[in-house]
Amino acid sequence: MNVEAIKSIYAFEMARTRRTLLQSVVSPVITTSLYFIVFGAAIGSRMQEVEGVSYGAFIAPGLIMLTLLNQCISNGSFGIYFPKFMGTIYEILSSPISMTEIIIGYVGAAATKGLIVGTIILITASFFVDISIKHPFMMVLFFVVLAITFGLFGFMIGIWAKDFEQLN
Repeated sequence: MNVEAIKSIYAFEMARTRRTLLQSVVSPVITTSLYFIVFGAAIGSRMQEVEGVSYGAFIAPGLIMLTLLNQCISNGSFGIYFPKFMGTIYEILSSPISMTEIIIGYVGAAATKGLIVGTIILITASFFVDISIKHPFMMVLFFVVLAITFGLFGFMIGIWAKDFEQLN
């Protein structure tokens, strides 16, 4: 296992996130915060609590997971599609690294980006609604497994896509 190759691909993808911080992190957080404001405050004030759970606390996990899944798929697919589109994929394919190492690097970066955005949204959601986490270990495990799964799904979409329309 070529750990240096995995670290290089991972670092390159994470550097791309730092270069596009506004659209990679800030935009999904603002969008989800708007969902909390609109659905949580406007509609949630008209809904009654069900067994002590407010409407805002009810929709928070769904909005967090929606953003996590979207980010993992889009980061996984764009990460591999863009080198294919630019023609730089041949540099990766001709290097002495296996497909497994390429997948681990790209999917690991996509999952990490999704987890970062999901964690920021979880923290942001706590400002809008009262969130209580009953099983934090299971929540983290669920976050990580879903981030990796949908990062892999995005990676497959990025390999399959022939143009930007198919990517979307």
